[in-house]
Amino acid sequence: MNETTLIRRWAIGVALCLTLIQAPQLVTSAQADTGALEQALAQRLDTQSSALLPVEDFYQQLNQRPVWQDINRVEALVQALNSLEDDGLAPSDYDAGSLLNAFQVSQQAGALAQADFDIQATTALLLALEHLSRGKVNPNEVEPKWDIPRPERRYSLLRIAHAVENDDIQGALDYVRPSSTEYAQLRDALRQYRTLAEKGNVPYLAGRDEALRPGDTNEDVLVLRQRLAYWGETNLLAADSNAYPMIEVQSAVSNQSTYDAELERAVKQFQRRHQLQEDGVVGQRTRLALNTPVTSRIDQLRVNLERARWIKPTQTNEPRVWVDIAGYRLHYTRPNGEHWDARVVVGTPRRETPIIHSAISHLTINPSWTIPPTIMREDVLPQVRRDPGYLARRNIQVLSPSGERLNADAIDWQRPGAVMLRQVSGGGNPLGRVVVRFPNSEMIYLHDTPARGLFQRDQRALSSGCVRVEGVTEFAQLLLRDSGSRYQLSSLLNSSGSDRNVNLPQRIPVALHYLTAWPNAQGEVEFRDDIYRRDADLLAALLRAA
Repeated sequence: MNETTLIRRWAIGVALCLTLIQAPQLVTSAQADTGALEQALAQRLDTQSSALLPVEDFYQQLNQRPVWQDINRVEALVQALNSLEDDGLAPSDYDAGSLLNAFQVSQQAGALAQADFDIQATTALLLALEHLSRGKVNPNEVEPKWDIPRPERRYSLLRIAHAVENDDIQGALDYVRPSSTEYAQLRDALRQYRTLAEKGNVPYLAGRDEALRPGDTNEDVLVLRQRLAYWGETNLLAADSNAYPMIEVQSAVSNQSTYDAELERAVKQFQRRHQLQEDGVVGQRTRLALNTPVTSRIDQLRVNLERARWIKPTQTNEPRVWVDIAGYRLHYTRPNGEHWDARVVVGTPRRETPIIHSAISHLTINPSWTIPPTIMREDVLPQVRRDPGYLARRNIQVLSPSGERLNADAIDWQRPGAVMLRQVSGGGNPLGRVVVRFPNSEMIYLHDTPARGLFQRDQRALSSGCVRVEGVTEFAQLLLRDSGSRYQLSSLLNSSGSDRNVNLPQRIPVALHYLTAWPNAQGEVEFRDDIYRRDADLLAALLRAA
């Protein structure tokens, strides 16, 4: 049983007595004697406290005084809880739909019922603050091999108590909400897509044998304009696009069925925001993205808002490296505030790049490559069994567990036993010239590659788990310079020998995260493929009642 389920059951237990009381009429102004109410509140706190939420601590900040005995304050609480839909959270998890009625009932039922309601309302607020500040779902339950503890509660209860006393419930939520620009942009996007879902839909772009291209003239071009206008592109239709998608577009209007330069610009912008090749050609992948139901995008935004709540502590202006796995990008914030970005190749769905939080410790120059057991078993051994000359052509040495060189011809490759394979440094080595290393249990690192053409692909989940970085030598030189190292990478690369490790004088934090919707540098939310099929499990966990 998870924490939120326990919290929910405790809150329901507190409110059980309220369901047995039938008020003859709704009254908002009835108040019990202050002393009796405070005594009842103290009694309830002694017998029904929760170890999972700081309910008692909250009331200690208020000298054990009740705070939810005014209809206006309760209405403000309900309004604030309903606003959590823009954060991808469900107001029903916090009893937003029943609090007003429970308040009215308690006002007719005496001090104990009023104390019970006060605790119920406080529990609802604190649970909302808990979910908003550090996530509703424990990442360890849904993210494979999540390697850090769930974020701790970091807000001041005294500040929350003062916000309640000052009738600033929305301010309490704003105080704990992640403050990053990216979170705000995701939240704005969710609000926009929820509004879009309420307006209705437009025709879908039908499948075609031929892609739509600039210069084409046919009725499908008109539908393309409609779909792009539906997703927010402007100046594509003769009618008022601000009223879209409920407007009726007249196909007889001139130009509407012609694929012109303005439409090409809009298609390229849409492709950029959906991890598609920006060529202005509407093929199958672009058509599928255009036809994606808005509800699917809403779900995608909800799960990534939850991920954003988990990673809040890593979003600082301090020097750091983070790899956006599903976005195929590496971002480096330097000590001077400058940003360096690069395309990356990440693990395939069969060999996923894991989520990691660590710190870059050293570089390996001219590395050899000890082939990991999985790759050896699944990839290399089948090649060796088919082609005995495979190892020699690729400069792969056979070693004993102690590192002693073995004769490859003397090995029974059907049953090789405990041997290691190591590819010497050089042009054919898959690690290239430089490896950027950081401690982790998965043996993952950032590295160079001789297969640089892969960086030109739009979909780059192609590696065996480690991360290949375009321009890694420039990146490595920046790491040396920014950490205060005396070494120059060019001199290191030209030195003889292999596997030279160069420590960074100062470690630089690194994080690898999986995000399927995230703002780009222009502030546009990009939607990515869920290459590792993780969104569904997280969405299901979010939808479960708290």
